[in-house]
Amino acid sequence: MNESLHLVCPHCHTTNRVKSADLPNAPNCGSCHKPLFVAHSLALDEGNFDRHISRNHIAVLVDFWAPWCGPCLQMAPAFEQAAAQLEPTFRLAKVDTEACKNLSARFNIRSIPTLALFVNGCEVARQPGAMGAADIVRWALAHAK
Repeated sequence: MNESLHLVCPHCHTTNRVKSADLPNAPNCGSCHKPLFVAHSLALDEGNFDRHISRNHIAVLVDFWAPWCGPCLQMAPAFEQAAAQLEPTFRLAKVDTEACKNLSARFNIRSIPTLALFVNGCEVARQPGAMGAADIVRWALAHAK
């Protein structure tokens, strides 16, 4: 199967069309020519959140966190490790709930860290609490189907 997928560039936020068979070949953005996957999470804000959630044809796993939160800071390295393992079939992103209060309210975030998995623009699963990299990967793969 070699369908075309839409992928939003983590650098310039342009939507790219990429053949699914080309995902493992480290595709670059057609606009800014930077890699579409960098094995790290992407910081989203209120200005670019909807574009990444609705336009990506791959699952987007979002970590809602805050800079003052000890468990959030403890989970941050594990989330980055999970990004390296889950790309290119997932995009991992982080939303700072202190800086993006409207997103926190919109998604009714009551505890942090909270992971939310979006597929085709819709939230399909949510998990509060800190997890290790292996648990993040296992949880994401189980809920993306």
